[in-house]
Amino acid sequence: MNDWTATTSRGADIASKVAEVTLLFWVLKIIATTLGETAGDALSMTLGLGYVTALMVTGIFLMAVLSAQISAQRYRVALFWLAIVATTTMGTEVSDMMDRTLGLGYVWGSILLIAALLATLAVWYYRKRDLSIHGIVRTDTEIMFWIAVIFSNSLGTAFGDALVDVVGLSYIQGALVTAGVIGVVLALHYATRVNAIVLFWIAFIFTRPFGATFGDFLTKSVSQGGLELGRLQASAVALVLMSALMLVASRLWRPRRLA
Repeated sequence: MNDWTATTSRGADIASKVAEVTLLFWVLKIIATTLGETAGDALSMTLGLGYVTALMVTGIFLMAVLSAQISAQRYRVALFWLAIVATTTMGTEVSDMMDRTLGLGYVWGSILLIAALLATLAVWYYRKRDLSIHGIVRTDTEIMFWIAVIFSNSLGTAFGDALVDVVGLSYIQGALVTAGVIGVVLALHYATRVNAIVLFWIAFIFTRPFGATFGDFLTKSVSQGGLELGRLQASAVALVLMSALMLVASRLWRPRRLA
């Protein structure tokens, strides 16, 4: 069970619009979530836009990037990961607005987002009878994928914030808890026959709070248990690191044939 997103299709070259799920995928995902957290907070707090205005800005950006991604004829490394960053930034704004503007709190926000994610996956499965992300080329399937990504990243943000603000963990402790969950998922993936697609979506959700709590650790004040690097500076560092890894990914990527 080495393929996280195995599908039953066989025999054709796969021009998937989604990145191959490897170790590099997960490293990029974590850095993208860190960047989404710091950039989202920079818009709403550092630049003083507020949560509603910041959500509108990130929403416009997200729609533009996703339109380009969905319109593309093949997988493009930079475009795909820019879309992931856009969804993580949107996730930050959605989670914060639900808690601070709508007053729902992170727990109720998480519950609503879980329901939305499960509903999205249920519709996807009802339509396609498959939740694999391997070999996604059809527009309708890709749209379902990105809707699930938006809800999962928003859920991951709310869950990570709940660990700190509701449970009372420090940012490092929150990161360790989510890292522990990811470790359990990895163990189940390599040592058991638990469905790989289920494990993929669990890992996808929990890499978001891991990156988010790490982003908070970088930017929050020392009195709050952070390093107080500044949101813009932390975002710049994450962007540079992510750009370097995307360059590596573009060099390594090759279309794969299903065995």
